[in-house]
Parts: sequence; structure tokens; C-alpha cells
Amino acid sequence: MTPYAVVLLSGGMDSLVTLALTHAMGYRLAALHLNYGQRTEQRELAAFHAICDHYQISDRLVVDVAHLAAIGSSSLTDPSIAVERANLHRQGIPSSYVPFRNANILAIATSWAEVLSARAIAIGAVEEDSSGYPDCREEFFRAFERVIELGTKPDTQIALLTPVIHLRKDEIVRRGAELNAPFHLSWSCYTRNDIACGECDSCALRLRGFQRAGIEDPLPYAVKPQYA
Repeated sequence: MTPYAVVLLSGGMDSLVTLALTHAMGYRLAALHLNYGQRTEQRELAAFHAICDHYQISDRLVVDVAHLAAIGSSSLTDPSIAVERANLHRQGIPSSYVPFRNANILAIATSWAEVLSARAIAIGAVEEDSSGYPDCREEFFRAFERVIELGTKPDTQIALLTPVIHLRKDEIVRRGAELNAPFHLSWSCYTRNDIACGECDSCALRLRGFQRAGIEDPLPYAVKPQYA
């Protein structure tokens, strides 16, 4: 039987291309999505289901982890903290960082993967062209892979796949285009649910990726600066 891979699918561009790459590897896909009180929670959830429908993924799981919003300290979950305008040369960790989010997500993914007898968990983290989040570094994922090995049953074997971690955004766009990934179904904006703002870090990184790749981003934007 074709082995499962649990793919962490936020609905954004990086997770979409990660899913497309994992699909191309020949895995049977199971998609996991977390609602954690983020500003664009409903729009991201809609993107998740649309992408799953496109790939005909029946094994999908949506988990509510409201404790991340209750813990706070992120502009994505706390309306009293403004989402910063894009600064692609910023040093340090932006206010959009959700404390230790990826560890929370990976712990849930590992539980589900063990139940499914999955052989892999795939996550669309990007290290070199990301917003500087500490839980998007390769060393973090290699350490968590060891945690999975130590914390699961002896016969459980789960690889932690990070297929886009060392790619630039324009390279991710090109890989997605090669695989006919449905970019029009994805959502990356941090602030708006109706039309992408074009000015948050996530919009800026996405737009710059498409601009450098020479491919038109199919999403509509309130403003569409040139970031290339």
C-alpha cells in the first residue's frame, strides 16, 4: 500500500508547493490544518479545503488550537498588536511570530501520522527567504525529527520532510508552476480575508517571488508594489 505523508497545509504558497512536491514523491496525502485564532483564519481554512478538493484529498484534519491566541504575543492573533508593513530587509524576529507555533503543529501532526502509520510529515518552512522565524530553521526540524524518533512507538518510522526550506520564493514559485500547483486557490495575506493587502511581510515575500520568477500572481491585491 502507498505510504501516507501528513502534509501541514496552511493554505499559503509554501505549504501548497510542499504538498505538490510531496504528491510528486508518490505519497498518499493526508492534509492537516490548524485554526489558532489568526486574523485570516476563515480565509486560510477556505484555501485549505479548496486545495484538498483540487488534489482529491479525503484524509483531511482541521484542529482548533485556540491556546496559541490565548497565549498571545503575536500580531497574527492579538488585534491590539499591529501587523507590520513589509520590510524585506528587517533584522530580527517580526511581531507576526507566533511563539513556538511549529512545535505545536508538528506535535499534532506526529500524533496523527502515528495513527495513520504514515512514513513522513511534510512542512513548508522556508529558512533563507522567510520572515526570520526561529522555528523555521533546518536545525530545528532535524532536532524535532529526533524528538519524533524518541517519542513514538519503536516500530514507528516518520521522516520530517522540508522540501522548500532552502529555496528562495521565486524558486518555490517556479517549482509550483512546473507541478501545476493551483496558486489561485492559496492565500498568503496576514491581514485581510477579502483581498490580499499587498503590504504585509507575507504578501511582499510572495509578490517578490512571483515578480522575480516572471510569473503573474493570480491573486487580487489591494495594492501591488514592485518588490523585485
